[in-house]
Amino acid sequence: MGNITLSMPDDIHSEMKNFSEVKWSEVARKAIIEKLETLKIAESLASKSKLRSKDIDAFTKKINSAAMKRFTR
Repeated sequence: MGNITLSMPDDIHSEMKNFSEVKWSEVARKAIIEKLETLKIAESLASKSKLRSKDIDAFTKKINSAAMKRFTR
């Protein structure tokens, strides 16, 4: 399994320390996986679509917003 290092603003890092029971690497992993799934769907739809790049960007933003709402529940 590969490793990545994330930079976090100090204030966010301090808040994260208040919830030491949370596996933050798992939170990040899930967020990355969801983002990849969203991008793959958007890419698949875009390859079959006659939409312009601007339309695809707007659609991707809507998908990301919906995915984030679902993820943060």
